[in-house]
Amino acid sequence: MGELTVYDRTAPAELLERSAGAEVLITNKTVITAEDMAALPALKYIGVLATGYNIVDIQAAKARGIIVTNIPAYSTASVAQMVFAHILNITQRVGHYAYANRHGRWANNPDFCYWDTDLVELDGKKLGIIGLGAIGVKVANVAKHMGMEVYGYDPYVSVDAAWNLSRDVKHVINVDEIYENCDVITIHVPLLDSTREMINEDAISKMKDGVILLNFARDLLVDEEAVLAGIEKGRVRKYVSDFPNTTTAGKPGCIVIPHLGASTEESEDNCAVMAVKELKNFLENGNINNSVNYPNCDMGICDQAGRIAIFHLNVANMITKFTALFGDNGINISDMTNKSKGDIAYTMLDVEERPSEEIIDTLRSIPGVIRVRVVK
Repeated sequence: MGELTVYDRTAPAELLERSAGAEVLITNKTVITAEDMAALPALKYIGVLATGYNIVDIQAAKARGIIVTNIPAYSTASVAQMVFAHILNITQRVGHYAYANRHGRWANNPDFCYWDTDLVELDGKKLGIIGLGAIGVKVANVAKHMGMEVYGYDPYVSVDAAWNLSRDVKHVINVDEIYENCDVITIHVPLLDSTREMINEDAISKMKDGVILLNFARDLLVDEEAVLAGIEKGRVRKYVSDFPNTTTAGKPGCIVIPHLGASTEESEDNCAVMAVKELKNFLENGNINNSVNYPNCDMGICDQAGRIAIFHLNVANMITKFTALFGDNGINISDMTNKSKGDIAYTMLDVEERPSEEIIDTLRSIPGVIRVRVVK
């Protein structure tokens, strides 16, 4: 299928030299800028081995007809487990008492039972979940089995997520209901302009005293200075973050771990398998799965003489121009699909005769066409 080169780590200064001539880049750490893409004219596909994709300039990739994909839901079970590991550790004080015993604080207690703070049962407590994607749904369903009263907030919940969600979850339409009612709040939304620092001073002011706040989504969803102020005032009992930084690491009331939510062996394997399947489907069939800048589009396996993929602006009469060109050249289109995403679109055509390079060049010259790829 082509030459494969693997690097364990690539610093920004090494990217262009190592990627010269590359049509595909797979990464999960290295930042890829608009300038990098301009210097890599053959690049067609960037696969990010993570759910978050903020290391890639998405708009620049879209403008150049470069597909950017991520790997959503590969670590659903792992992150959900980590959420409950921390909720249980905080409410049952497991780490605290293990540390106390290790340092002999039980030794002179005749009852062999030592405690300096009460433990808390989850049964009957209220859990608020912000974001009902795959992870949020799994957390919600587990919480229900543990006897918790679950509030879920997600104005964009998908049909698949809704089907998998326990009917006992209270789906609220105003996130303030979660802030005002819940003992534990966990965040599972993507980082967007609309969600950036959604947990801020105003949100914290509405929360119950002693709330436990967990963030396994993105650090920038939370104004962490406001959280520290909330901890100092007693509004926030504990803040758990999977995103270590100098603001919260080592601070009282903060439990900060080094991005472990998706670090199980199973999650790593899931990520690799999903990435290979996505890339293989794109290279062999032109199909797009889990793209973050172009519409997902799947026309199956091509059994005709040729398949043409066209990246173009989402404007009127584009399809008419494509089909007219093939019709004028006596080439029959046996199947076609067109998908759009905002101002961008993707069209695939299965044709009964492989088009000449002249026809492909004419396609490329149509105003609004960004890139044309002969898949087969």
